[in-house]
Amino acid sequence: MTSVPIVENLASFSGNSRSRLKERTLLFRYLAEINLIFGAWYLQWRITHSVNFDALWLSIPLLLAEIYSYFGGVMFVIGLWRPLVRQVKSFDQMTPPLPNSDWPNVDVFVTCYNEPPEIVEKTAKAALAVDYPPTKLRVYVLDDGNSSDMRAMAERLCIEDLQSPLLQQEADRIAAERSSLLERLEQLENLTPHTQAAEQWLQNLSSGEVQSLDQTPVEFLQSLRQFILWLPPHHQNLQECLTTERLTLEQAIYQKELELVELARFRYIARPKPVGVPHHAKAGNLNYAIFSGETFGDFIVTLDADHIPKPQIIKRVLPYFYNYNIFTGRYEQNRIAFVQTRQDFYNLPPGDPFGHQANLFYGPLQQGKDGMNAAFYTGTNAMLRREALVSVGLQYFSDEFVKDEKYLDEFELVGGVSSASITEDMNTAMRLHSAGWKSIYHNELLAEGLAPDDLSSTLKQRLRWAQGTIQVLLQENPLTKPGLTFWQRLHYFKTMYSYFSGFATLIFISCPIIYFFTEIIPVKTYGYDFSIHFFPAFIVNRLTFISATWGIPAREIWRSEQYAISLFPLLIQAVYSVFFRRRIEFEVTPKQRQSGIYLRLVWPQIAVFILNILGMLWSLYLLVIGHLHYPWVHLMNAGWAIYNLFLLWAIIRASVWQPN
Repeated sequence: MTSVPIVENLASFSGNSRSRLKERTLLFRYLAEINLIFGAWYLQWRITHSVNFDALWLSIPLLLAEIYSYFGGVMFVIGLWRPLVRQVKSFDQMTPPLPNSDWPNVDVFVTCYNEPPEIVEKTAKAALAVDYPPTKLRVYVLDDGNSSDMRAMAERLCIEDLQSPLLQQEADRIAAERSSLLERLEQLENLTPHTQAAEQWLQNLSSGEVQSLDQTPVEFLQSLRQFILWLPPHHQNLQECLTTERLTLEQAIYQKELELVELARFRYIARPKPVGVPHHAKAGNLNYAIFSGETFGDFIVTLDADHIPKPQIIKRVLPYFYNYNIFTGRYEQNRIAFVQTRQDFYNLPPGDPFGHQANLFYGPLQQGKDGMNAAFYTGTNAMLRREALVSVGLQYFSDEFVKDEKYLDEFELVGGVSSASITEDMNTAMRLHSAGWKSIYHNELLAEGLAPDDLSSTLKQRLRWAQGTIQVLLQENPLTKPGLTFWQRLHYFKTMYSYFSGFATLIFISCPIIYFFTEIIPVKTYGYDFSIHFFPAFIVNRLTFISATWGIPAREIWRSEQYAISLFPLLIQAVYSVFFRRRIEFEVTPKQRQSGIYLRLVWPQIAVFILNILGMLWSLYLLVIGHLHYPWVHLMNAGWAIYNLFLLWAIIRASVWQPN
């Protein structure tokens, strides 16, 4: 799937950015309303007419699972109610243009821990090649592993960058400006000895004691002419003028010398990790860079170690942070805290066996969040306003410091990005939103990264997402968090709610297996009454989903559905580990393939897969020997089981998948 057209014609719309509803939104809303009505009608029938009271141990869990799924569907539909498609002009094409001298300083943070230096180098080189004035751009490798190889790579790349034609040109320009200032200072110094004589001559002239300019020496008149050129109207005398001008020139020369020193725009930061103080993983790494005094950019672009930015990344997102005030004739900064762009990967194998393509999330879901000022920050490919991060981070730090003064030891690690969860990105976005800041989702591919290409790394990544999200729910429940709007609460809670689906999935996939071997049914009837309630609701539900995901390849949607179901053991594990206070640590997703066969990681899915097959074979055996009761019920459960097999097969296949 390609991103939406960002700029069709710069002259086709006034202003610097605009937004509109996504195409087919009205169709989706129409189908969504019907879907919710039919779903409620089906649930009402299930509750009042179909519960099997002879097997409450099975019928009640199934009913609860269906209710859980319905409310998840309600939140899903509401979350897509107002999807926005945004268009924006690049920063250097805004109207009216913003003078280059007023362009903000931008820091690019490349976060890494144990990645190979060659991967980080690739990202760093692309960051240095970003189309932005070199004196206003700094690229930092934040090496949380403090690797000597990474440090050596950074030093080498810094020297290469300083020797590049771009920076050599900048150095020549700064040196020329400095020379011009030095020349002017020298002229000023040459005038200094004549100051007293010039002052006396001007006083005599004003009192009428000087009768004629013809009597004044030519040399002196030339010096006097230069004095007059140097003398601004607001100064009272030449001495004051020259003193002020000297200080101004010396300061300007110092500034140019500083610019030459600061021309090294590629830096390396490895934070200290004292024993006994929490380090807070990626959040601590980012916060140290913000508060250590080594960075100063007005805006911060965060990139994972493997996400290679495109040259236009800064100019494509900066315009969102500025509003033009027609009354003052100036650009003013607004309340946008961050702009998140889409993510994609350049190493996906054919068929995407691990379900990494995320056009559903970085498409309809993020656009729907954006329409309600609830776009999520996802940790990479995003630009954040330093002021927003620091102000909100310090507020949370002060709240924690009031509770425990020992928190001061962690000041440099907790003051910006949230360190309360291993999904620091989503928690940070929620804190910014609760403080009144706003967010933007910009649906343009501006950086591509590496996706895990083995099942072990994939499952570690998904487990971290699930655990961190549930952590946030327990620590900062969006339903009760002050400052959030109703719609923001809905979007954050919907995401957290979805990670409890493993229990509902376990019930759904267990029902046909239980029936094959026991003929116990959780629903009292599977006849005509069931059909007129279930199938209309099911069909409209699928049509609603198709309209919401229009434009995304069907194969990708199917792969997403497969993983949503087949990851049920991982989701249950995540809930268990968080609720029972098991130790949870941030684990960096490996960027290189981990070799091996991973069948041991999916043994629950394999067990369910085998039980479904055995159940269908058992039904077939009963049919052959003439002992099969309710054949239509067996057939319906067989269809359900086959559907489950197709869902589970994706992760089983991924466990043995090997690259060419």
